[in-house]
Amino acid sequence: MAVLKQMLDKYDMTTADGAVNGLREVMQEVALAGLYRGGFFDKAAFYGGTCLRIFYGLPRFSEDLDFSLLASDIDFSLEPYFKAVREEFSALGLQVEISAKKKTARTGIESAFLKSDTRLFSFAVHADKTIRIKFEVDTIPPLGFATEEKLLLQPFSFYVKCFSLPDLFAGKMHALLFRNWKNRIKGRDWFDFEWYVRQGIPLNLSHFLIRAKQSGHLQNDALSEPEFRQMLQQRIDGLNVSAAVKDISRFVKDAEALNIWSREYFKDLLQMLKITSTE
Repeated sequence: MAVLKQMLDKYDMTTADGAVNGLREVMQEVALAGLYRGGFFDKAAFYGGTCLRIFYGLPRFSEDLDFSLLASDIDFSLEPYFKAVREEFSALGLQVEISAKKKTARTGIESAFLKSDTRLFSFAVHADKTIRIKFEVDTIPPLGFATEEKLLLQPFSFYVKCFSLPDLFAGKMHALLFRNWKNRIKGRDWFDFEWYVRQGIPLNLSHFLIRAKQSGHLQNDALSEPEFRQMLQQRIDGLNVSAAVKDISRFVKDAEALNIWSREYFKDLLQMLKITSTE
């Protein structure tokens, strides 16, 4: 339990949101450690907002663990890795329940994001609060991405295979442009877009195109930089900024930093966006 306390000490646990966010992130790191011990990262790579938060310093909390296989394997099973994950939590005095979930249209995400080849599980960790973490693996992923090994020091030192930043950016922009939430705007996508631009990270247009073609949103074999910028311009023109701010506020420490958000602000960020291609 000393390791667990040390991991929690770096978070502000004095508020309800802070306690939940801190405990969830620690649980995510413990889950990654278990997956590492089980050999999971020989076959898969970590991506998404939680990857960006833990390994690249994104200043917002994230809820889910998203992974992509390194090569398509429709018969891939997560089951062999669950024992190692449970043992990692048990070593810290915690119990974890792992249950399979099915994606349905009721999630409010359009059909292109309801891939039948995605394995979806929920981790329920019982501590002071019961924390649930969604764990998702794309077994027939859009390829054309690069990876790098990133070091995590707790609960012990280990490496996690992660998407490179330009490919993480491509995945984020695919979500920002094409994910259609019925009831709310996902301000987290716009926060991440702002962060990538501020960091000067280029977007890998080649990987974006592979993702867009697989999801059925684009059919052409080529996409020019001006065409991409026009797509993003149109998305900005339709953005409900106040709804985006409301969505992201509970995941960041400094909500006042969001006061600058406006359509004009995001258009200015668009002008500063760097784009590259692996082709």
